[in-house]
Amino acid sequence: MPDPQVLPPPSLLRRLVAMLYDLFLVIAVIAAVNAAALGIQVKLLHSADHALHPQLAQLLIVASVFSFFILFWLKQGQTLGMQDWRIKLVGFDGRALTPGNTLLRCCAAALSAACLGLGYLWCLVDRRGRYWHDYLSRTELVLLPPRARRSAGDTAGDTPREAPD
Repeated sequence: MPDPQVLPPPSLLRRLVAMLYDLFLVIAVIAAVNAAALGIQVKLLHSADHALHPQLAQLLIVASVFSFFILFWLKQGQTLGMQDWRIKLVGFDGRALTPGNTLLRCCAAALSAACLGLGYLWCLVDRRGRYWHDYLSRTELVLLPPRARRSAGDTAGDTPREAPD
């Protein structure tokens, strides 16, 4: 990957569309976690009438959403929405992402949103297009260059095939 210092930050529109993509995935994760929790509850209590304690349910949802982002970021620096829009999360000065700074980013992003979204809107006035949580977690979003597309007749990289007898 090119040096993150020379890669431009993604536009706000590109970030928002990537967030929208990820929102659909997060909703699916939350639904799956709720279904699993209900299934376990029914199996253990033999009843769906006794609801999971609300604070425990909220903690389970937050943990699953944070895990979604942290695992994707640690694996390749991108969620699925970020991949489609060529956005990558990198550490300041090219430092590797760690579980600590990705967890800090999730917590700080929640605070950025809780401040009426001001932490997110900060990218409009910041010269590097960073959010508040970028500064707190020492991470930033960069726009990756477009990938070269292969044309239909391009066979570079294909393995040669033997002619039939």
